[in-house]
Amino acid sequence: MTKKRQILVIGNNTNGCTPKHEKLAYEIGVEIAKSNSVLITGGLGGVMAAASHGAHDTNGLTVGIIPQDDAIMANEFCDIVIPTGMGLARDFLNALTADGVIIVGGGSGTLSEVCAAYMYKKPMVAIRNIKSSIEPYIDGFLDHRENIKIVGVDTPSDAVKKILKLIAKSYKSDTESTDAEIIDDFNKTKSGEVSRMAQKSSG
Repeated sequence: MTKKRQILVIGNNTNGCTPKHEKLAYEIGVEIAKSNSVLITGGLGGVMAAASHGAHDTNGLTVGIIPQDDAIMANEFCDIVIPTGMGLARDFLNALTADGVIIVGGGSGTLSEVCAAYMYKKPMVAIRNIKSSIEPYIDGFLDHRENIKIVGVDTPSDAVKKILKLIAKSYKSDTESTDAEIIDDFNKTKSGEVSRMAQKSSG
């Protein structure tokens, strides 16, 4: 069975989440469900709840990875709740769980998740024209490393279409890299065996 794509949606929690954020996140959740992908969120309120609501209403699968140690803290639209008890450190778990990330606004907490995803070179897209901590980095990079570009999009539909393309491209790149590493390892092993045989025959 083919693994389903796992898309993380991040953004403002209840504090700072406007009706515009909620509408965008809800529609993103709908589009993720339609694409037969799994929605991953931080499992709490604001953008996380709105995206989960959209996916839930479209019969999608929703996963909430919460910082608390009690599943009751998750929003009602999470089909699967993972209580980490990790506090803010769960941002790295969220990033590592994702095949790709969609950003809808956000403050310092969202920026923390973006930094984690950036360090692990996860494909990311962000909705433009929303004042947020991420806004200065949209259509650019977080730092001089240029690990992964945060691609700007204008609509929920474009966000999901773009992240799916970036995920597919990332998979292809990873596969090609793995194949190259296997061939390289094989050649090194073969070279080592030839060298050992040469040493034996000369001895």
